[in-house]
Amino acid sequence: MRRIVGTRRIAIDGFLARLCARTNARGKDSEQHMLKWLSLITVLALAAGVAIGWAIGQWAPELGPLAEQIEYLGALWLNLLRMTIIPLVFSLLVTGIASVANAASTGRLATRSIVIFGVMLVTATAYACIVLPIAYTIWPVDPGAAAGFIAGAGAKPVEPVSPPSVGEWLSQLAPSNPIAAAAETAVLPLVVFAIFFGFAATRLPAAQREPMVAFFRAVADTMIVIVRWVLFAAPLGVFALSLGVGLRSGADVVGLLVQYVVIACIVTAGIVVMAFLFAVIWGRANPLRFLTAAAPVLAVAFSSRSSLASLPLMVERMRDAMNVQPRTANVTLPLAVAVFRMTSPVTNLAVVFFSAAVFGVELGPTQIIAGGFVAIAISIGSVGLPGEISFIASVAPISIAMGVPIELLGILVGVEAIPDTFRTLGNVSGDMAATVIASRGEKPSPEEAMAA
Repeated sequence: MRRIVGTRRIAIDGFLARLCARTNARGKDSEQHMLKWLSLITVLALAAGVAIGWAIGQWAPELGPLAEQIEYLGALWLNLLRMTIIPLVFSLLVTGIASVANAASTGRLATRSIVIFGVMLVTATAYACIVLPIAYTIWPVDPGAAAGFIAGAGAKPVEPVSPPSVGEWLSQLAPSNPIAAAAETAVLPLVVFAIFFGFAATRLPAAQREPMVAFFRAVADTMIVIVRWVLFAAPLGVFALSLGVGLRSGADVVGLLVQYVVIACIVTAGIVVMAFLFAVIWGRANPLRFLTAAAPVLAVAFSSRSSLASLPLMVERMRDAMNVQPRTANVTLPLAVAVFRMTSPVTNLAVVFFSAAVFGVELGPTQIIAGGFVAIAISIGSVGLPGEISFIASVAPISIAMGVPIELLGILVGVEAIPDTFRTLGNVSGDMAATVIASRGEKPSPEEAMAA
């Protein structure tokens, strides 16, 4: 029996080591530093584009045709990001599901942690689907500013269409031809196929499964490299897109962007409160003690915008301040950082609901359910990088599944750094809450008992 337990622990440790090594490779400090500067430059490019476009419209209309030609550079930049969406989403879903399944098979604690992640993720998604429509009902988008924003982004108003019935929606979940679904960017059927494909792959012998998962991991990593390259040109692309917005919409676009940022940040900050409630109600944690343990972690998360950078301090605070068993902290926290992102569906849906409000798209129950389903699936496969890296790849599939145009994403990525800070705060709060919950009923190992 001890040999079996020891083997299982080795399997868990080996899996988590590979998982953390993969995440560490993608989260180097130098890259974080570079992205901070890139985010700042992109925000400045967005402001400059809007200001220069507005100035041209007011005082130099003869330069309008030149500004319109520059807009095509923005369209090219956005298309370069779009071309990675389908292969990246499919590959991330397959490898993400394989990682979760492998983790669940390595031990009871890992399995229990994944169940906790699932409950918290579904709850956060339901919260977003309820709160975001209410937010835009209380604070509606100005129709005049929205029309200018749409025209400035080079998009067309959306013609109202009748949402599908429940029966029609269900019949379209499974693609009759997955390749055709990918070609037509029918994201929801493609996500369903990828989920079945990923779980089916876990049933294959290791000799067949591992090369296939390695192939899709290589495809995903290659797409991420392309996204990084394209994001180096983000200041130029965002400037070109915002130039047209400023030319046609003027200062009105500033109010819309502020509205988006405020609503996204407030709704995402609600996840921090939700994680606290999970820890207190489900994890039976002392409220003041949990807040004291979480405070320094939240400070690191706020400054770094990285769950990975917060991981060492999370482990230390859970062990010392919350008296979580080291084995629980060592398994649940790295696993949470690798596969659990509680705020991912919330922030991604915040973008989609804002775009829907600007375009005047009426979202019915079936569309919201489809968006929530895709948002959860995307969060499982998304990589642990700052939001600018995964913004288009994470949000575009949800937008497409809900029938919302994606033309505004190239502008909104310019202000993503602000909501992304709150995204990280919510993620680390969820990680710590899940660890406290997982620690309930966990008995110390013989080594831990002797050390105590």
